[in-house]
Formats: sequence, C-alpha cells, structure tokens
Amino acid sequence: MRTSTDAGADTAVRYRAFAEVEARGLSACYEAWAAGVADDPEVIARIDRLPPATRQPNLVFSAARFHGAPTGGYGAFRAWLTANWAAVEQTCRSHATQTNEPGRCAALLPALGGVRGPLALIEVGASAGLCLLPDRYSYRYGPAGASAAGGAGAAGRLDPLDGPSPVLLDCAVTGAVPVPSRLPLVVWRAGIDLNPLDVAEPADVAWLDALIWPEHDDRRARLRAAVQIARRDPPRLVRGDLNERVEALVAEAPAHATVVVFHTAVLAYLDDAGRDRFAATMGRLHRERAVHWLANEGRTVVPGVAETLPVTLPVASGSADFVVSLDGRALALAQPHGRALHWLGERSG
Repeated sequence: MRTSTDAGADTAVRYRAFAEVEARGLSACYEAWAAGVADDPEVIARIDRLPPATRQPNLVFSAARFHGAPTGGYGAFRAWLTANWAAVEQTCRSHATQTNEPGRCAALLPALGGVRGPLALIEVGASAGLCLLPDRYSYRYGPAGASAAGGAGAAGRLDPLDGPSPVLLDCAVTGAVPVPSRLPLVVWRAGIDLNPLDVAEPADVAWLDALIWPEHDDRRARLRAAVQIARRDPPRLVRGDLNERVEALVAEAPAHATVVVFHTAVLAYLDDAGRDRFAATMGRLHRERAVHWLANEGRTVVPGVAETLPVTLPVASGSADFVVSLDGRALALAQPHGRALHWLGERSG
C-alpha cells in the first residue's frame, strides 16, 4: 500500500529533477523555486493534496504567477505561497499546462517543408491554436552560436507571402537542416483540446502569459504578437479528447490537401495506453489515407521513436531535448521552446 510519505518523496524527486534538468540554465527563478520545494516537507505536503496530474512544477509555479507571486528567491516565494495557497490550489485544479509556444513552429517547419502541399493541419493539444499558424510567422535560421541580431543570412530567412510577420522566430541550427525555400501553403487548419483557450478572452491570454517562464521576456513579447495575429483569423478549435476526435477531424479536411496531424509536448500527458492508442490510429491513418504524423515530444514519449534515434547523439544535445519525428521516425533534436534544432543523420550500428 502506498503511503503519503512515499508520495511526498516522489514529489520531492520530481521537483529536484525539474530544478536540475529542465530549469537549469533556462530559468534561475524556477530552478531556485523547484530546489526549494524539493527540500520543504510542508510545501510538498500541500502539493500532494492536489490530484496527481496537477502536482507538476510547471502548473504549480504558473498558477502562483497567475495570482501575482513575486519572482526571485525561494524564501519570498514560500512566504507568498503560504499566504495564497487557496487561490493557487484552485487554479491548479481548474487549469492545465497549455503552453502555446509559437517558437516551436521553427522546429516543425523543416519537416513540414518536406511534405507535399497544399496542407491541411490538425493539431492535437492545440491550446489557443497559435502553433496552427506556421505560415503566418517569419523565421530566421542560423548557425548555433550566431547572434539573432546578426541574422542567418538571406537563405535562412523566410517570411509570409504578404511580407514580414510581427512574429520572428529565431532558431539556431546544426546538422543538415532542410530549411525550405518558402513557407508551406496551408489551406485548412483545426485543433483539438480538452479545454481550448480563446485568444479573444483576456483571462485565457493571461493564463498563457503565466505559463511562460519568468525570465523569458522574448517569449512573452512573441506570445502577445502571435495572439494579435490569431485574433484577426482564429483557427478552428474543437473541444474533446484527442483519441476520440482526431479521426472525425481528419475526415473533414479537404480531399485535395495533404493532412498533417501534429503535436508538441502533448503526449507526455497521456498514459501508456493512451499513447499506444494514438500511435496505432496514426499508423492506420497513414496507411489508409496518407495522413502524416508530425510529433515534437520528449525522447521516450512517442511509441517507437526512441528506437529510430542514431546510436550516437551530438555531444551538445541534452536529456531535455525534444525529438522531432515524422511518421514515427526521428528527424531532429529540438530545444523545447524551438530555439535550436539539430538535424539527425541516418541511424548507424
């Protein structure tokens, strides 16, 4: 029988791993908070009263910031959290981590560029649908270590047909990344989410803002610009479970378009049975209807993809990198927010 002490130990381990692997080098604030929580039995006990799926650091910290938690060291955060736990707890129970990072489109675009168009895009776990707009953003690909201000050169810059977008996505690249010569032609798009967010609702946009890590002001500015683009022509979003709704949505796509079902940082929230079911559905849709499946997830999340990784991975890649895969085959390693992309060679050994 599992005891509450066991659960607390698991939560402490989870927060320590978040501090040391996910937040380190990306957010000094979240690293300090997560390390502090890991060593704080009283705060761990509060978190363990939440349902298991809502105890994750990203959700707890975002809920706290949604209600005005001060950024900085753990001591001030702990005092604030103790005084405001009721509001944080309620938000954890009513919200989900629906980070809608437009920058991830930069990791997906080279794979999309290799799919014959015109395209019909379906995103599962779409949040507010900002990643359904890859053709409405500008991109700048350049060598790793090059400054964004310096640019990537003319060959690495892509803009929409109607001119430069207010959303410019910089991505440092290594390996033979097949940067397309033009943005894809998207003729139809739709998304699925358990709780779609509305870019016209200030509270929903505030939640998206709170999901961005404290120091990432560039991501915050990008979110606001992407929201303005989406408000002008919002993508269609349907409410429901991805395993229950995806086939019906595929059937609605125009017959002359190539359907691409994609997701990023979504399948990790499904249990093993849910992931296996989705993988089986996508395999069948690929065989029967030539639907492509584009994923950007943690290395062990998408069934079967880890086995297609090269035996030797680049030294610079980290365990927190996502794997971009197409139809179950690994293509690239991506920084989780789309800041960098390493294209993989063929598997050896």
